Amino acid sequence: MNRNTKNIYLIILLLLFANACQAPKEPVTSSELPLNFIIIFCDDLGYGDLSSFGNPTIKTPHLDQMVTEGQKWTQFYVADPVCTPSRAALMTGRYPIRSGMTSKVRPVLFPDSGRGLHSDDSDEITIAEMLKQKNYATGHVGKWHLGHLPQYLPATQGFDYYYGIPYSNDMDVVGDWSDYNKTADDPNYQVETAKYNVPLIENLEVIERPANQNTITRRYTEKAVQFIKDHQTEPFFLYLAHSMPHIPLFAGDEFVGTSRRDLYGDVIEEIDWSVGQILKTVRELEIAENTIVMFSSDNGPWLAFRTHGGSAGPLRAGKGTTFEGGQRVPAIFWGPGNIKPGIVTEMGSTLDIINTFGAMAEVSLPSDRKMDGYDLSAVLKGEGPSPRTEFYYWAFSELHAVRSGPWKLHVQQREPVHYGNIVKMEAPELYQVEADISEKYDRAAVNPEIVEQLQKMIGEHLVDVEGSTPDQLAIRIESE
Repeated sequence: MNRNTKNIYLIILLLLFANACQAPKEPVTSSELPLNFIIIFCDDLGYGDLSSFGNPTIKTPHLDQMVTEGQKWTQFYVADPVCTPSRAALMTGRYPIRSGMTSKVRPVLFPDSGRGLHSDDSDEITIAEMLKQKNYATGHVGKWHLGHLPQYLPATQGFDYYYGIPYSNDMDVVGDWSDYNKTADDPNYQVETAKYNVPLIENLEVIERPANQNTITRRYTEKAVQFIKDHQTEPFFLYLAHSMPHIPLFAGDEFVGTSRRDLYGDVIEEIDWSVGQILKTVRELEIAENTIVMFSSDNGPWLAFRTHGGSAGPLRAGKGTTFEGGQRVPAIFWGPGNIKPGIVTEMGSTLDIINTFGAMAEVSLPSDRKMDGYDLSAVLKGEGPSPRTEFYYWAFSELHAVRSGPWKLHVQQREPVHYGNIVKMEAPELYQVEADISEKYDRAAVNPEIVEQLQKMIGEHLVDVEGSTPDQLAIRIESE
C-alpha cells in the first residue's frame, strides 16, 4: 500500500470517528410537525344516517371508530340547508349572504350559471388560500359546486390539484326526470349513469363525460389516497367532498345489495369504506399524530325522494328547511394526540372550520372582512368550552331563524318536504331545542321575553350583514 492510499484510509477513519462522537440528533416529535387537515364532506347525508348517530340498519364501522377515537358533535350546524351556499360557508367561514352565494330564485349553481365563488384576492378567501401562507399542499377531490367555469374552479381558489365534478350529480340530465319517479316505489332502483351528462374534471380538463358514477366513490377515494401519499412529507390540506348520497344514487358493484337499508344504505356503507381507506393510509404512513380529519355533511336529507333520501333521525324536516333536520348535521373530528376523545354537546358549525384550522396551523385569518366563525381548537383539545353560543339560520338569501343557547326562534319557514313552498306563519314560533329536539312544542306564547330577546338579535344581525359588505350583498348567483 503506497503512502497516498494510507493517507486516504486515515482520513476516512478520522471522519467516521468524528461522526460517531457527535451527539445524536433529537428525533422530531409529532407535536413539532405542522398539522395536516382532511375534510370529508358528504352531500345530503342526514343526521340519522350513521350507526353512531342512531341508524339501526346502516353499518358504518369506520366512522364509528372515528367517533370512539375522536369527538362526536351532536349540535353541529351548516350555514345553509342547500349545496352551494353551504359549501361557500365551509370554505370561507362567512354566511353566504355576505359572499353573494345564495339566491331567492336559484339557491344553488346550475350548469348554465355564470357566477361562482370569487377568485380575486380582494374577495373571498378559502381555507386552501389561507393555508398557503404556510406552503401547504392543497387538493380537492369530489364535488365542488362553487362555479363550473374555469375562473371559478378550485385551481383559482387555492387548490393545487382538483379531481371531481363541478356541480350536483343530478344536473345535466338527459331527457326528463320521469324515470326517477320510480324511487317512490322501488328503494333499489338505480338509473343509468349516462342519463346525467355530468363532466368529470381533473385540474382544468374534462377527462370523462358523462362521469361513470357507478365507480365515482371508489375513484374519489383512490385519488384522495394518492394525494396523501404524494404529500406525506409536507403539510397538506385535502378536501374530499363525496357526490353521494345526493340523488341519483350510485354504488360500486361490490356494495350494491349489501345493506339492509337498500340502495341508500349501500351508498352510505361505501362512503364508510372510503373513510376507512383514508384513515388506514394516514396510519400506515405514520402521520396520524399530526393529522386532523373532519367528517360531516353539507345539509340534511332530501326527504322528497323517500327511501332514496336519508333520515334526520329525531330532528324535524330535512334539506332546504331551517328546521333542525335541514341544518344540524353529523360531525366527527379525529386526530390521535390532538383531539381529546368524547362527545361534544355544545354548538359548532362549518363556519368555524377556517378559524379552527387557522389557529391550529398558526396562520392568519382575513382581517379585512367580517368573519362569522369561532376557533373551536380548545374544544377539540379538551381545554375549554365552545365559544359558539348563537347561530343564525339563513336559507334562500333570507334569515329564517336564530338560536341562542337552548332557544330557537323561527320567523320564516319552508315546507318540510317540498321546501320550495313558503309556509305562512301567523306569528314567530319558539322552541327549546335541547328539551324539544324535534321542534314539536311552540313555547312563544308563554315566553314573550325570550321571543323579544331573539327578535332583537335578529335585528342586530341584519344590520351587521347589511352594513358590513353592501357591495357583496348586491351579488347573487343569478339575477332575481
